[in-house]
Amino acid sequence: MTEPNDGAGRRDRDHYSYDLYADAKMARTFEERRFGGPIGQLIAGEQARVLANMIGRIHERTILDVGTGTGRAALMLARGGARVTAIDASEQMLEVARRRAAEQMVKVHFLRGDAHALDFKDRSFDVVVCLRVLMHAPDWRRCLSEMCRVADRLVIFDYPSAGSAALAQSLTRRMFNAVGGRTEAYRVFREATIGTAISDLQFRTRSVHRQFVMPIQLHKMIGSRRFTTRSEHLLDRLGLLRLLGSPVTVCAERVRSAEPLRSTEPSRSAQP
Repeated sequence: MTEPNDGAGRRDRDHYSYDLYADAKMARTFEERRFGGPIGQLIAGEQARVLANMIGRIHERTILDVGTGTGRAALMLARGGARVTAIDASEQMLEVARRRAAEQMVKVHFLRGDAHALDFKDRSFDVVVCLRVLMHAPDWRRCLSEMCRVADRLVIFDYPSAGSAALAQSLTRRMFNAVGGRTEAYRVFREATIGTAISDLQFRTRSVHRQFVMPIQLHKMIGSRRFTTRSEHLLDRLGLLRLLGSPVTVCAERVRSAEPLRSTEPSRSAQP
């Protein structure tokens, strides 16, 4: 997904975020593992809806998808009429993405690239999208800085919340990874940390979407779309989604010097 390329980065080339995804079997099965079954389909539909709402008009927008993986978001945006460039460090993932684009007769410019050092000029794209990357990247601040540099208007990214059930899973995986286990030992983030980071980059939070209160893995184990939508709707009405919801998708916009900083965060649950 991400591959640092400077001196410090070369020391991280064995980081799981590069090694794990540079695997043909991982690439072939990624889409089904992530978006298969009733809950995976729900997640995919929600992701598409959230991106469309956050971007607004998609037609003719220039959009960069950072860490595109097998290309789901890039293909959806291209079908909406956007001019999409999509990068990933894994050539194996890109092979699957290119094949899917050809099968769907959708035009996306897929490139092997480095989220830590985007090979584009400043403000090259109207919108930059980056899903499930910061949680895995060796240097997430550098990746976020690069995304903000090449975005003219909006940066949309997501992260698992440190105030959610993801914290326990993250700690468990990181301990397993520390003793030599092969797993996605992702990090979680505090809302304040993210807010400070985007403010330092002269962006501000425009909108936020929180997906689930209960762990995604629990929903997948139960495997009932009805249970997921009804239970999450109830938890949202109880005010728990705003407090515990994860993953969190953020739409940040570039600050114009004359505009005051402000933040809005609508609380929205998964839809049937």
